[in-house]
Parts: sequence; structure tokens; C-alpha cells
Amino acid sequence: MNEGRVEEFTREIAALKTSGAKGDTEKRLLALGSLLMIVGVVLAVIGGVQVAGTTNAADQMAAIATGGLLGLVLAVVGAALFLRYSIGRFMRFWAIRLIHEHRSETDRVISRQ
Repeated sequence: MNEGRVEEFTREIAALKTSGAKGDTEKRLLALGSLLMIVGVVLAVIGGVQVAGTTNAADQMAAIATGGLLGLVLAVVGAALFLRYSIGRFMRFWAIRLIHEHRSETDRVISRQ
């Protein structure tokens, strides 16, 4: 009986005619978020090293503005992208699993009667 429900579920999903391109876009944005976090941290470290390497206040401010702050902004944006798409992916998986478990439990209860 469970196989019939799985086949029915598969047919219902196929009837929705959703495109699979959304998953590709999400994977790309998840990878972009990871990359932005790494680049942001590297830029922040480079900015910190440049600030420590000079005693001129104008050079220190320029290094903070270009390296440190830009790196911080990139790291925050990357973290936001990463969290949004990784949590979204997990929540979809969890919802599908929950639906499948509920259908299996319903089939089991119905088969007992």
C-alpha cells in the first residue's frame, strides 16, 4: 500500500510542472555565500595587516576602508546568503520527510482497520 502512495505522490509532483532550475540557482547562491564569506575574511585580514604595517594615519584609514570594512561587509552578506539558502534547503527536506512520515502513518492506521 505504501508503494501506491509513493507513486501517487510522484505523479502529483510531476503534474505540478515545476522547473528544476530553482535548485540550481539556490546551489549557486549557497556557493556564492560561502565564497563571499571567505573573500571577506581574507580582505579583513589583509586590511588589518596593512594597518599594522604603517604609522601614517591617512594610510591606516585607507587600509581600514578598503580592506577591513569591505571585507566585513562581504563576510556579512556571504553569511546571510549562506544561512538563508542552507536553512531553506533543510526546511524543505524536513517538510517532505514529515509529509512522507504522516502518509506512512495514515496508511498503517488505515490498514489496521
